[in-house]
Amino acid sequence: MEARWWGPDPEGSTGRRRVADLLLWAAVSAPVAYAGFTPPWPRYAVPLLVGSLALLALAVAVGRRLPLAALVAVVLGSLLDGNFVFAIPVFSYLAGRRSTGTGRVAVVFGVIAVAGTALNLGLLGTGPATWFLLASVLLVAGVFPWLLGRHRRQQEALADAERRHAEAVARERTGAADRIRLRERARIAEEMHDSLGHELSLIALRAAALELAIDLAPTHRAAAGELRASVAAATERLHGIIGVLREEPAGSPRPADETVAELVAGARDAGMAVELRAGPGADLPPLTAHAVHRVVREALTNAARYAPGAPVTVTVDRPGGEVCVSVVNAASPTGPLPGPASHGSGLLALRERVRLAGGTFDAGPRGSGFLVSARLPLTADPTVGAAGRPGPDAALSGVAGPDPTAAGPALAEPVSGWPDPAANDRPAEAARRLRDARRRVRRSLLVAFGAPAVLGLVLALVYYPLATAGAVLDRAGYERLRVGVARDGLGLPRRQATPPTADGPAGCEYYTDGNFPFAEPTWRLCFSDGRLVSKERIAR
Repeated sequence: MEARWWGPDPEGSTGRRRVADLLLWAAVSAPVAYAGFTPPWPRYAVPLLVGSLALLALAVAVGRRLPLAALVAVVLGSLLDGNFVFAIPVFSYLAGRRSTGTGRVAVVFGVIAVAGTALNLGLLGTGPATWFLLASVLLVAGVFPWLLGRHRRQQEALADAERRHAEAVARERTGAADRIRLRERARIAEEMHDSLGHELSLIALRAAALELAIDLAPTHRAAAGELRASVAAATERLHGIIGVLREEPAGSPRPADETVAELVAGARDAGMAVELRAGPGADLPPLTAHAVHRVVREALTNAARYAPGAPVTVTVDRPGGEVCVSVVNAASPTGPLPGPASHGSGLLALRERVRLAGGTFDAGPRGSGFLVSARLPLTADPTVGAAGRPGPDAALSGVAGPDPTAAGPALAEPVSGWPDPAANDRPAEAARRLRDARRRVRRSLLVAFGAPAVLGLVLALVYYPLATAGAVLDRAGYERLRVGVARDGLGLPRRQATPPTADGPAGCEYYTDGNFPFAEPTWRLCFSDGRLVSKERIAR
């Protein structure tokens, strides 16, 4: 947006804008000042000159914030001094560059046209020729420069849309590369976990059996113990590597060792109406504990964002050999919070996390609200979740916090239906805006050159018939006129053309031969006592 010409400018361009405004004022004031200092000087020459320069300074001062007001001021100034006409194209072009809409501009030009027509044809009685000349000036010096300024403005908008499109494409490419990298890291971690982890566990188990065998020599049992300890250390290092491969980016909100109860309490403190229904406590496998925590956290995040003010119920129970977690919320009384739409990856992340823990995941509308649920096994191999250790209290009231094996933060999903990931495709949106900008530029270019031609044609078709109706005396009719013949016997047109000057000879009439497009007076016929005394062709 244009800054105030006198206001503070954090970018340090206030001085440059003031200099530009001063140069603009000097340029548009030059014709007015030149005419004012050219003799002869009437009594009001100095006040008129000072007032004209002050009006131009006011137009320049308000031109950045109120470009249409500046244009109107210059047009009004042309009533006092005809040299203001040199400033009209400048301020009209600037109005096209600085104004955003077309409705107000059309109203302003329409009011100027109607007021000028009423003033010239009504109050001043200047005649159709002068009206046509002034209408042409408005068209050429007002409308056409404004259209060029608008076209230039839309060219800049097109350049900005192209830049934004390129940035969106670059961001999408970067995001795609990041997703591919994270998927590959997660795949490598899963393969290492499934293959090496299992094999190392079997080696450790066999080494422990040898260490306890009574038929082996003590040295062999000691060697077996050392082997078991080495395998355990290798297993720990393997889990550390897996944790690095699956580690979330820095800055993710992941408080260490946060329990589900603490998570729900924090949501209550933030103003949510959350009820926790938990079964009897029991230790959970680390990966299962992390999955439970993540499901609850993401579901609460969704409810806070897409169903603010709605009651939420968190249920954690253990029927049989599994743990069941569900988070259900009612419909929001006020609607979702404002913000960007989801990319649709939260469901996939939660589903994958639950799958890696050996469970099942489901989410979808439930009545007028939304339900997120998961079923996870209570029993698991000790190495399954070793990449991230549980907290000091792994019971339900102390389910371990978010694990560091997540491939990345899952995005919250809307409560009323999970969106299609393509619904918020930023490159597609940027491409659409780019197409719209290009279409506007092409349309503005067509209007910039086509509108003046069309308006000029309309003016000619409207003005010419008006100026020539009943006032055309062709050359043959002029040649038939004889001096001394009574006027009533000459068969003259019923209507005269506008005299070229107001101080012409008395008793003379003017007619046109229909010259296009101005239909200027061509013949002058002078009468005395009702008879033709002279006829002549007016030199142009």
